[in-house]
This record gives sequence, C-alpha cells and structure tokens, in this order.
Amino acid sequence: MRRPHYTRSVTPVRRLLLYVVRYRRKFALGLACVLITRAVALAGPMVLGYAIDELTRSVAAADLQPGVTRATLAGYGALLLGIGVVGGLFQFLQRRILIGASRDIEYDMRNDFFAHLEKLPLAYFQKHRTGDLMSRATNDLNAVRMMIGPSIMYAANTLLTFVVALFLMVSIDPRLALWALIPLPFVSISVKFFGSAIHERFEQIQAQLSEVSAVAQEALAGVRVVRAYRQEDAELDRFRAANREYLRRNRRLIVVQGFFFPSMGFFLGLGALVVVWLGSREVIGGRITVGQFVAFNSYLTMLSWPMIAFGWVTNMLQRGMASWKRMLEVLEVEPAISDAVRLKADTTYVADTAYVASGFRRTSDVRGAIEFRDLTFAYGDALVLDRVSAKIDAGQTAALVGVTGSGKSTLISLLARLHDPPAGTVFIDGVDVREIPLAVLRGAIGVVPQEPFLFSDTLADNVAFGLDADDRSASLSGDRSDGANARLKASRSSDEEGDGAHSRHAKASAERTERVHAAAAVARLDKDVADFPKGYETMVGERGITLSGGQKQRTAMARAIAIDPRILILDDALSAVDTYTEEEILSRLRGVMRERTSIIVSHRISTVRDADVIFVLDQGRIAERGTHDALIRQNGLYAELHRKQLLEEELAAS
Repeated sequence: MRRPHYTRSVTPVRRLLLYVVRYRRKFALGLACVLITRAVALAGPMVLGYAIDELTRSVAAADLQPGVTRATLAGYGALLLGIGVVGGLFQFLQRRILIGASRDIEYDMRNDFFAHLEKLPLAYFQKHRTGDLMSRATNDLNAVRMMIGPSIMYAANTLLTFVVALFLMVSIDPRLALWALIPLPFVSISVKFFGSAIHERFEQIQAQLSEVSAVAQEALAGVRVVRAYRQEDAELDRFRAANREYLRRNRRLIVVQGFFFPSMGFFLGLGALVVVWLGSREVIGGRITVGQFVAFNSYLTMLSWPMIAFGWVTNMLQRGMASWKRMLEVLEVEPAISDAVRLKADTTYVADTAYVASGFRRTSDVRGAIEFRDLTFAYGDALVLDRVSAKIDAGQTAALVGVTGSGKSTLISLLARLHDPPAGTVFIDGVDVREIPLAVLRGAIGVVPQEPFLFSDTLADNVAFGLDADDRSASLSGDRSDGANARLKASRSSDEEGDGAHSRHAKASAERTERVHAAAAVARLDKDVADFPKGYETMVGERGITLSGGQKQRTAMARAIAIDPRILILDDALSAVDTYTEEEILSRLRGVMRERTSIIVSHRISTVRDADVIFVLDQGRIAERGTHDALIRQNGLYAELHRKQLLEEELAAS
C-alpha cells in the first residue's frame, strides 16, 4: 500500500485526510450501515405508536368487541422484534467496519511515525527524550484513532438521529416540537464553552504524560547507576512529583467534564418536563393521540443521546486534534540525512536493482578507498574538525589517535553519514558520500562503536543483526522480480515450491549460523559462549545487561565482522578488554583486515602500532601522520603519548 505524500504546507486536517482517504470504501460502507441502523431504530417508536393507538381504539369501542386480535398484536410484536434484530445487526457491522478502519489507520500511522523516527538525525534524539517520543507514539496516537473512528461513527449517528427525529416530532405536533427545541441553544453554548476548556486541559495532560513516561524510562534505563548511587528514593520522589502533577491536571479536566455533562442533562430534562406538561394537555384536548404522544416522547428521548454524544464527540475531537498536532511536531521535522539520488521510476531505493549516477548499486561495488578533503565540521558553534585532509587506500589499515575530544569519533561518524559532512569533503572510491545511497554506504561499513548497544535478544541474533538486514534487502529485491520469473514460479507445483522454500530456508539458516560462529571466533567471543548454558541462544537482557563490558564490545565486534563489510571501523572497541585478550583479538583480526579497509580508533598505542598509517589528531586537526616507527622518530605528540603509556604500564607492573 502506498504511503501518503505530503509537504509541510499541508494543513493538519488535510494531512490527516490523506490517511482516511485510503480507506474511503470502508468508511462509505460503515456510514451506510449507520444510515440503516438509524432508519430502523427511528421506525421503532412509529410502530409502537400505531400499536398503542389501535389498542386504545379497540378498548374504547362501545360494543366491547376487541378490534385487535392476538394475531395483530403478534404482528406488531414480531415487527418490533425484527426492528431490534436488524438494528442490532447493522449496529454491529457499523462498529466493526468503522472502528476496524480506524485501527488500520492507526497501524499505518504508527509505522510511518516509527519509520520517520528512524530517519531523524542523532542530534534530534540528543535534544528529545525517549519517553516523550514513546508517549506520542502510543497515547497521542490512540487519541487520534478515537477521533478518526468512534467520533466519526457517533457523529454520523448523532446527526442522523437529530435530523430525522426532529422531522418526525414536527410531523406529529409542530408546536410541541418548538417547545422541545428551546433548550438546544443552551446545550450548544454549554458545548462551546466547555469544549475549549477541555481542549486546553487535555493538551496539558498529554504534555505531563510525556514527562511521566520520560522520567520512568530514564530511571529504568539507568537502573544500575540509580542503585549504585543509592538514588532509589530520589528517583521515586521525582516520579511521584511528575505523577502528582499528572493527577492534578487530570482532576482539573474532571472538574470541567463534571460540569459539562450535568449542564446538558439539566437543559434536556427541563425541555422534557415542558413537553410532558404540554403534551398531556394536547392528548386530553384530542389534538394528538396517546400513541403519537408516546412516539413523540420516544423521539425526544432519542434526542437526549445525540446531545450528550455531541459533547462526547466534541471532547474526542478536541483531544484527537491536540494529540495529532503533537505528533506532527515530530513528523514535520525534515530528516537531515537522506538519499540525494533516487530511482528513475520509484521513490524508494532498492540496493539490488537501483540505477544511480554514482555507479554504486550494491555494497560489493565499494572498494574502500577513503579520502577527506579539507573537512571542517562543527556542532553548532563548537568547531570539532578544522580543515582535515587525509587519504586511506583500499585495503589499508589506518589508525586515529588523539586525546579525548580531538575529533576522532566525529570523523568516522561523518564517513558513515551519521552526521552529514559538507559537500565535497568526504569521499569513498572518489565519490562524495552524499551521492552514495545510504543503503549501500552503510551496508559497506561495519562499525564497532565505543559504547556498544545490544538488543534484548539472543546472543546469536545480536551478532546476526546486520545479516538479517541483508536478508530483508534480498527478499525485497526478490519480490520485484520480472514477469518471466514470476510466471516460472507460478508454474511450479505447490509441493515443489514448499520443498524448495524449506530447502532454501534451511540453507540460509545454516549459512547464518556459520557466519555468526566465524565472526564470534574472530572477536574471541567463542570462549565465553562455551561457558554459557544455552550457548549462542543465551538471552543477553536489555542493553546486554547480563554481559560484562568486554563481552558487550566483543559481541558488537562480531556483529560488524559478520556482515563482511568493505570498510571496518573499530571506535575504541577494545577499551573494555584486557591487554592479553586485546592482542589475541588483534591477531585474529589481521586476517580480516587484510581483505578490507580498516580504521582503528584507540587510546592504546599497542592497538594501533601495526597500522599501515597512523593519524594523530589534536584540537580537530591532523598534527602528525605516518607509521608507528616513523612517528616515534619524529618525537612529537605520538611519541609523547607512547612514553606515557609505557610509564603507566611499568607503574602498573610494579
């Protein structure tokens, strides 16, 4: 299903309609069921009135011969029963169709919202808390769904009931209907006054709910730090304060709603009292029959619900629009990093079939030659890199060395476009990285970050995380196969297809397992896995909480190696392992590094001494470059760092 396309100039209502219009058939069918339900329900009082009038005339007959037979009463009873059954059936259908359509829209919105979050730059998540974003994706989205589904259904019910019931009341007695309409303007005034107050208070509630979610998320994510510093009570007090404010704002809303519904009930009850008083006089005067009076009161009772529902729908609309605007605050943020090159006939990129001007169609097209040309980069006003120029040949192992804050991590983040570099400053194989499709660029780069992140999954699935992405890309390209292949597949027997699919799945699973084990062996993770009761199927917990720091780093390293990247980046990836394990890992990595371009970022000289070229960064500039031996002979920053580390090792040994 195609996603809606829009620009920032589209109003919130029109942007919302872009989702609704995709399910217009369901909404049309659901509204038809609403029409039938209301028509059948409004016929009930009319039938009841005819039955009462006929029974009244029969009882009043002078000859005492009843004019209403048992069959006649049975007919009226069957008709009323049929009205109830048919009305109930179509009421079920209207709810199933309309509310089902709202669930479909909620599904689309949640997918689009999450997909948009994945495209936003890292800086956005540094400024916005995770709990707030989660609140918008759950609570706010549910309020939008209520506005799209139930509110539409009840609004249609309310409008049809009000118009038709009022018409039937006028047809029975125009004067009596006029008296019944007197309270309605007061009801409308009440809705307008309280509706704006409800809208304002609900916006405040949603904002505070985001605060509560953010506090809870931070406390749970940092539970180790909280316990280590004995801050459980402080965090509990912080949560209580946020929760207390949330409760206070909800109580303010309850006060408004507490006046809202009784005020409508008062005006409607006052109108009903007037109608009963005047209507009974009309019956006594013979201007309307008892049956008509009963039908009139039934229609008046039906008008009570539309008035109440109108207030409820107004409430849902106010809440829904407030929540939709909060979601738009995120959806309208333009992704800072995106593909500059698109397919000729599509708006999305498919790595296996795309034609791009840069010549990169798949990750295997990347050789791995890297060049930085006069690169200057800043975070806001803080200059991080200043006219950096460097060249790394394909297949070389390069190292970045420097004190904390010298710009090492920023340099490699620009290479993978985690931050967007200025045009014409970062190149791979002579092509500006901004012209390389993101799927190809990031698929060709394996990064082991300084602070590894693991998912709450098995160890094997964490290592195979990048492999699963490759499988999805292959599946996507396979779905877009040409017509000849599609017809060929269709011509096979179902048994052959089933056997073939099972065989392919088994082969893919075996290859996946083999690559996971091989990558784990290179990262020297296999010796730890051997001690785990469930081996590679061991659950690592949220953020890998069951693993040590070194095991986390080695798992992240195995994950990067498993995808067989053309460029391998180790961003201080061995800082949490001991020197013996570091040397063991590096010896195994040398065979892997010979086949690809590698960049090692480290504070340890022992980690980078065998690199083909070493770049020493100082205050955002490359101060020195060369091999380990050449830099030692220069007796500069690198040599000074080397002497300090040798001294530290001697002191530690003593």
